[in-house]
Amino acid sequence: MLLRITLLLAASLLLAGCHTIAGFGKDVRSAGQAIERAAQ
Repeated sequence: MLLRITLLLAASLLLAGCHTIAGFGKDVRSAGQAIERAAQ
């Protein structure tokens, strides 16, 4: 559970730091992949 919270916080920081639509898409994809790896 703590790992998921940490990943969500990291994803939120990445999303807050992106400045373009392309960057947003890359950040969302990266966050999704990180969550998938944590779930396995």
